[in-house]
Amino acid sequence: MDARRMRFEAQVLPHLDSAYRFARWLTRSPADADDLVQESVLRAWRGLEGLRGTDVRAWLFAIVRNCHATLHRQGRRHASVPLPGEHETEEDLAMASTDPDPEALAVMSDDERQFDRLLAGLSEEHREVLALRELEEMSYREIADITRIPIGTVMSRLARAREALRERWLKESEGELRGVR
Repeated sequence: MDARRMRFEAQVLPHLDSAYRFARWLTRSPADADDLVQESVLRAWRGLEGLRGTDVRAWLFAIVRNCHATLHRQGRRHASVPLPGEHETEEDLAMASTDPDPEALAVMSDDERQFDRLLAGLSEEHREVLALRELEEMSYREIADITRIPIGTVMSRLARAREALRERWLKESEGELRGVR
């Protein structure tokens, strides 16, 4: 095995599941996320020699984001995209999770489904920063580097995204309470 392949497998491939989850939030479609990650991994392989520094995860996420933007500009996204939880097979869930137990993947709680649905309803710029911060646990600096926006913009988008998510959750919860009466 050559040194480049060993470096790629050691540095890039451990972040593949996280990249897929991020792609899933960007595209809201398992099939589109698969295509996006495949294209991103190919670009990462071709650009591996240009990688400087040690933050491979942020570098890979930036590639995923840039590939998504390119595909979006080219009009390759579907006009109608199913929300998470709809039309998913156990295989789709297994690919998006780091939990190796397929039975545990098949049973998602109502709260998780509600969160997924509410997050999917946010604008792309809000969903993107919220997913990177809360789901992928990236720092503000890493998010700013990935999205190529100032750190202050990251912080304000996060605040607006959290508020929008909170408002959606409260509105939905209020509707459920009315239905019980």
